[in-house]
Amino acid sequence: MILPKLWRKLALFLSGLFMATIIIYSSEIRGNTSMISLEFMETTSLPHGFLFENTEVGGFSGITYNTSANLYYSISDDRSQKSPARFYTLAIDSDQFTISPKQVTFLRNEHGEPFPPNTIDPESIALAPDGTLFITSEGDVKTGIAPFIAAFSRDGKWQKSLPIPAKFLPNHTSGVRNNLAFESLTITPNSEFLFTATENALLQDGPTADISTGSPCRMIKYNLASGQPTAEFLYITEPVAAPPHPTNGFQTNGLVELLAIDDTIILSLERSFSENVGNQIRIFEISLKNATDISDIFSLNTADATAIKPVGKRLIFDSQNYGFQPDNIEGFTFGAPNSNGQNTLILISDNNFSSQQTTQVVFLAIPG
Repeated sequence: MILPKLWRKLALFLSGLFMATIIIYSSEIRGNTSMISLEFMETTSLPHGFLFENTEVGGFSGITYNTSANLYYSISDDRSQKSPARFYTLAIDSDQFTISPKQVTFLRNEHGEPFPPNTIDPESIALAPDGTLFITSEGDVKTGIAPFIAAFSRDGKWQKSLPIPAKFLPNHTSGVRNNLAFESLTITPNSEFLFTATENALLQDGPTADISTGSPCRMIKYNLASGQPTAEFLYITEPVAAPPHPTNGFQTNGLVELLAIDDTIILSLERSFSENVGNQIRIFEISLKNATDISDIFSLNTADATAIKPVGKRLIFDSQNYGFQPDNIEGFTFGAPNSNGQNTLILISDNNFSSQQTTQVVFLAIPG
């Protein structure tokens, strides 16, 4: 329980961090960002209950692109409940705006067996240049299942896991919150670094996002050669985009995906949801150039806000500015160029295996 005095202290802390974000943001716009822009093209979808090779297709929480094969791998967040934990190989056409499953691959744990039900919560996927697939799992705080970041072969075999700093491991007083852990994953183009981040704040770092404030997430930077974490950075989400109806209804905004442009410039995807309002997605270009390494800070609640510079953020896409209703978008990846020679950004949704939702794909062009 957070006492009122601590809440006031935390509010002042977050206020200071938001001011720091504005300062860093303004300096990075002048010279440290890639100045990428995005244009909306189209959406397509697969219906609820779509079947492929005796599995229900859905729950797509992450996606990555195999350039040489011109195919995509998308991880389902089915916790081995409907079928064993798995990812799908997809053909996605950025001219015809189509999506077609081509293969399903079941994951195997460190014992070489399919993951038993409720022992994994897959959330993101990234392809390394050597063909290795890295996958995150949020785990389950309520049942004591720890989150993990692991490497798999493309036929689904477990290879190794990456160490997670102790401050992230849940123990009901600190660590990741349930269902708000490692939702994102990306590998830099030079394959030197891997980044992941929490969807919202660690218990000891601050509150979850609401209509009035963002949430202080932590990004972790790994050296892929050593497999060790080398730095952590503060990423502050935006507040929830719109009030829920009723006002005490469910609301959330979280950092759901990352996509590296280089070692210091990364695209981030935030998904906001408000009950009886719907989803809103925002894409930011973020810079780590001047961000403070916070790996030695156990709790942001007790940290000096003036000594911490969060990552810089620049909004480059907001779904409310376009004429489509986003579903629960949780993954994105650079895709194949379209016939106009434009590079593309492919977004995909987690339909929660709900009859009220679809698996939505959003096609964005990258001009220039």
